[in-house]
Amino acid sequence: MAGLLAIDVGNTQTVLGLFEGEELREHWRVATESERTGDELGLLLRGLVDLNALEGVAMSCTVPPLARAYEELAARAGVELLQLGPGVRSGIAVRYEDPREVGPDRIANAVAALERYGAPCIVVDFGTSTNFDVVSPEGEYVGGVLAPGVEVSMEALSARAARLFSIDFTEPPTVIAKNTTAALQSGLVYGFAGQVDGIVEAIRGELGVDAQTVATGGLADLIVPHARTLERVDPFLTLEGVRLVWLRSRS
Repeated sequence: MAGLLAIDVGNTQTVLGLFEGEELREHWRVATESERTGDELGLLLRGLVDLNALEGVAMSCTVPPLARAYEELAARAGVELLQLGPGVRSGIAVRYEDPREVGPDRIANAVAALERYGAPCIVVDFGTSTNFDVVSPEGEYVGGVLAPGVEVSMEALSARAARLFSIDFTEPPTVIAKNTTAALQSGLVYGFAGQVDGIVEAIRGELGVDAQTVATGGLADLIVPHARTLERVDPFLTLEGVRLVWLRSRS
């Protein structure tokens, strides 16, 4: 059975998933390197999958140079490539002032959340930025919130404060810390959990309904246990959205 390779190219990390039908058979997470060429991407992908056996490649990409590199790779390999973006049938109405401004990963998240969990729903994606994307009770994408991400915030703090340093992203033993590392970890975990709760509650208030939530992204497992408004983690939500858009674009 021919498989679909779904790719979510983020600013920091790229997540790849090999689907056979609806089943995610394999998945990988690699660093995003914006200077990679089509040839280099070809070497990377051939080490993971048999490109000749693929039905196609579907991709959400927020890094324009890599979008062109993947196009080059697909053309050379003779593989059909779908890039999520304006003009691609997603199956969800986008109520945004300029739909071209919405990142393809945000649309993929909304598509997958609507399909898996129904409406209304709030997706919280912990990536380079922390994205909040809202599916209305009518099942439409109505916008959301963009906030600085966990890693970006910590990097900025370390860069601006000479006596502070980068830390491992792990849960601190207590809220009240007894050393600088634990103090930074506490601020990160409980600070972002509090931010999430405040934004989710504000979104629910504006919607006028107690919308369900789903978290995704590389650091979701760190924050979700401490955020009272986050109900579940779906680590491959974006890849599922990419897969669904591939199917809908062909119907």
